[in-house]
Amino acid sequence: MLPPEPVVVLLGGPSGAGKSRLADRLARRHGWCVVRLDDFYRDGDEPGLPRSSDLDAVDWDDPRSWNAEDAIAALEELVRTGRARVPSYDISTSRRTGTRTVATAPGAPVLAEGIFVAELVGPLRERGLLASAWCVTRPRALTALLRLVRDLREARKPPLLLLRRGLALHRVEPRVVDRLVQAGATPASPGRVAAALEAAHGR
Repeated sequence: MLPPEPVVVLLGGPSGAGKSRLADRLARRHGWCVVRLDDFYRDGDEPGLPRSSDLDAVDWDDPRSWNAEDAIAALEELVRTGRARVPSYDISTSRRTGTRTVATAPGAPVLAEGIFVAELVGPLRERGLLASAWCVTRPRALTALLRLVRDLREARKPPLLLLRRGLALHRVEPRVVDRLVQAGATPASPGRVAAALEAAHGR
């Protein structure tokens, strides 16, 4: 059974732009459910993963490193039933570590955040589930700094790889934003996105 109105809000944008922090702030303030799209990454030893020739490593910024089908199925189940099982993923070891249950209240927005939002806009719209899609943006230099600080703090990958990946992401950031906008996402700062969502969904 479909919800009375579309309720999935997609928060995309460059890595380090503040998507997770924004989703957490809105969840704490309003009790909205958050789905971490990064949890749908494939395991690092899965055959056929795309590789980056520049970094000589798995290209975790390529959508083929991520399971769009599982993410779509989980969001649809969550919206239709109010609950869904989603993976727990450890980025530092590139592996799923288990599953957990997420739940949402009837009519409340579901915030789905991650770098592969462009892959979800069309399928969720076709299913009647998409309320809105956003591309969270900051000045490129600030995004790069915040990304590096976060990745080092969380020990996501070896430091040298993080530095090299960060430079590569800085170069391609305009293309990332353009792709999201072309898919239907609205670009805005974290503050402007929060204000728009609270105006549309605040209770």
